[in-house]
Amino acid sequence: MSKRTPVVTENPWRRLAACTDARIGLGRAGISLPTRELLAFQLAHARARDAVHLPLDTDRLMAELAELNSPLLQHAPVHLESQAGDRMTYLQRPDLGRRLSQQACDRLDGLGHTGDSPTDLALVVADGLSSHGVQLHAVPLLRVFLDALAAGGESWELAPIVVVSRGRVAIGDDVGQRLNARCVVVLIGERPGLSSPDSLGVYLTWGPKPGLTDVSRNCISNIRPAGLSATEASQRMIYLLREARRLQVSGVPLKDRSQESVIEQGIENFLLR
Repeated sequence: MSKRTPVVTENPWRRLAACTDARIGLGRAGISLPTRELLAFQLAHARARDAVHLPLDTDRLMAELAELNSPLLQHAPVHLESQAGDRMTYLQRPDLGRRLSQQACDRLDGLGHTGDSPTDLALVVADGLSSHGVQLHAVPLLRVFLDALAAGGESWELAPIVVVSRGRVAIGDDVGQRLNARCVVVLIGERPGLSSPDSLGVYLTWGPKPGLTDVSRNCISNIRPAGLSATEASQRMIYLLREARRLQVSGVPLKDRSQESVIEQGIENFLLR
């Protein structure tokens, strides 16, 4: 019997796929992609679409937040909505996702966080463009972060955790100002990629108020098991919070130098000096 020629011509770069989620060395079948790669692409695309369109299960998220056991949390979490009334409107009108509904404004104003004594930190959780990422990673990250912040020995007064349905990053500015917070940290689902439909991002802003741009924010991105771990993300959050409070700035003037102590092969990385 003659030996059959393999249908798929393997690519020698394929072995590098073990090191990355990127599509590399896919091989070919004739002049086309192998069927397995085509199906894998379609599955990844479907997962990314689901992450964008799937509404956040806020009942489940609020229940998980209420179970967080931290001495820093003195108030029950609050659920609000942006001015985008439904998911499709939210996707087509980003500006509405940056503003709180009138009912949400009234509720925050009614919490009584006004006066001459501002709160140190407001934590906001928004679905963003990946409710999947928020559903999976927001509470685990907050659990690690709150434990580490409490163990740090510094005094931090926290406002109630606020969950905003159909919220964009900038909605944290309005929330932070209405809660009279010196700093706001927004946990939000990132725009999904074909290999990362579940990424969580964190944005930190000192002195939040409506009208600020991304120049005023520090971002920590790609928080997920296959990216930045919750422990490392928490360490960076606390570093930026401490520095923001010390310098009273965020964004471009505030650099993340939390990794400068990295030692590579026993020699300090000269690029980080």
